[in-house]
Amino acid sequence: MNDIPEDPYPSAFSYLTSDEFERLKAFSKDKQTPFLYINLSTIEKEYDELVGLFPFASIYYAIKANPEKQVIDLLSKKGSCFDVASIYEINQLLDQGVNIDKMSYGNTIKKSEDIAYAYSKGIRIYASDSYMDLEKIAKNAPGSKVYIRLLSEGVGADWPLSKKFGTTKDIAVDLLVKAKSLGLIPYGVSFHVGSQQRNIQSWDEALTKCKYVFDKAKESGIELKLINMGGGLPSSYIKATEEMKVYAESIKEFLTKNFGENIPEIIIEPGRSMVADSGVLVTEVILVSHKENEDKFDWVYLDTGKFGGLIETIDESIKYPIFTEDGKNKIGTVAQKEVILAGPTCDSADVLYEKYKYKLPEDLKEGDRLYILTTGAYTNTYSSVYFNGFPPLKVYIAD
Repeated sequence: MNDIPEDPYPSAFSYLTSDEFERLKAFSKDKQTPFLYINLSTIEKEYDELVGLFPFASIYYAIKANPEKQVIDLLSKKGSCFDVASIYEINQLLDQGVNIDKMSYGNTIKKSEDIAYAYSKGIRIYASDSYMDLEKIAKNAPGSKVYIRLLSEGVGADWPLSKKFGTTKDIAVDLLVKAKSLGLIPYGVSFHVGSQQRNIQSWDEALTKCKYVFDKAKESGIELKLINMGGGLPSSYIKATEEMKVYAESIKEFLTKNFGENIPEIIIEPGRSMVADSGVLVTEVILVSHKENEDKFDWVYLDTGKFGGLIETIDESIKYPIFTEDGKNKIGTVAQKEVILAGPTCDSADVLYEKYKYKLPEDLKEGDRLYILTTGAYTNTYSSVYFNGFPPLKVYIAD
């Protein structure tokens, strides 16, 4: 229940009550910033909700979103499967006791030796979108199942995923035929509508393409079994989205429209929607600067930035809810000012928000802490190792 008044971001505290926020501040008091605080109970809640809303789908958590050991342990115990994109993710899961049958190799870009390694460990299902990759799979993982990734424009997504991955529906059919000729099992198709996808109709368009490929493949004597719908389900950033229930109901409707009662085996690969709401990135103001007399905006520099976990602020794509110590940005108590937010490194690209202006208190000063919400996904994994000597983002896990 959201019991913080005057909330400037309607969805921001849907998963963090004022009592929990006070506990976070108490926990943070003696911790050096910047750091990421992850609440496992939020992840468990998100997983349970997806299981309840998508009973027709198998959940394969995209561990690139947040691969912290405790996160993987929790989801493994809950029964989740896992989407892996490298042999390093495979090894992490194996080291944590995850059964190889729970993994799908979802990256279409992979070395021959990595395919061979994955096959030696027991992975028998792979994504692909090119002839060369299929040939590598056939040579290094003979007899495996493959699904072909379709192109998606990602229109309506805060973080689009287009062009680099996937192929057209007609080439997809050709690839499935090629897979069969190579001794592989042409098993299905996949797509990704773009991360933090707000346009629910994107799933309808993608599933219509899937239906076309299923029908054309059948004409070639191939009975496809699987649709991997990838990720795209949303989390609680500044701009509100529909409730997850609406997404689930709409997707089920689109599946029924295209496949009737014969809905194929379905996989979903949530990453952001599973873990983003669990995270709060705690940072401090290190400098407030006014650069030009004619410029009405102050620059506020934080001790974290693009290279400290906030890379998704590229093009100001992902806009996080940001709060001060009192949780309301002191709305109604002190004057506000619009500011430009930037990180601490010597790279000029390390500017978080310049076009979009956050409102922060006029008396903001060095040492004041800001709490950046919905940062449980794609922050610790994107954090640089040693740029300017800054260490990777520290992570604390709470049950």
